[in-house]
Amino acid sequence: MFVLAVVVIGTAVIAARRGFPGPGGESVTWHVAASAIGLGAQIYSDRHRGLAAFSGSVVVFVVAGILLWTQWWG
Repeated sequence: MFVLAVVVIGTAVIAARRGFPGPGGESVTWHVAASAIGLGAQIYSDRHRGLAAFSGSVVVFVVAGILLWTQWWG
């Protein structure tokens, strides 16, 4: 998600400089927020064991799914 957020930010900057329509501020915000939440949940999951680690992994998948559903498929 982090790499995807960087790509969306780069696309927004390039589109703004060249005067083309690109991802708007809302899309950039969604990607940055999802990246931050996913990265935090993955770090949490990596540092814990058992149900806590599983819960962190579930958060990563849910956030990725929400991002895909709202920003790419919707």
